[in-house]
Amino acid sequence: QVHLVESGGDSVQAGGSLRLSCAASRDTYSVYCMAWFRQGPGKEREWVASISGDGSTYYADSVKGRFTISQDEATHTVYLQMNDLKVEDTAVYYCALDRVQVQCGLGTRDFRYWGQGTQVTVSS
Repeated sequence: QVHLVESGGDSVQAGGSLRLSCAASRDTYSVYCMAWFRQGPGKEREWVASISGDGSTYYADSVKGRFTISQDEATHTVYLQMNDLKVEDTAVYYCALDRVQVQCGLGTRDFRYWGQGTQVTVSS
């Protein structure tokens, strides 16, 4: 059984930064794909970034150059460093995990496990 808990969401002004964390309660394995998604008000869920067990990272065009996904393998925690935040980044951010690593950078792929989400609000 896998349990994902996000934290770090907050309200910030445009141009500010936040770091989200996703703590995964899971067995230790090296083949997986973890990702961040977001869902803004009135919008569909959107893939943001992914990281695979081998450390490869992938980003949506809308966040490339501003967001960085990373992981601490010892604690099974994935982070999303968000810089130069924009009003349009306002959303509930979710982390997701799947044991299938292939196509980790494909934003439309399925993920088996999901967290409950953390709210990020960016004001102008």
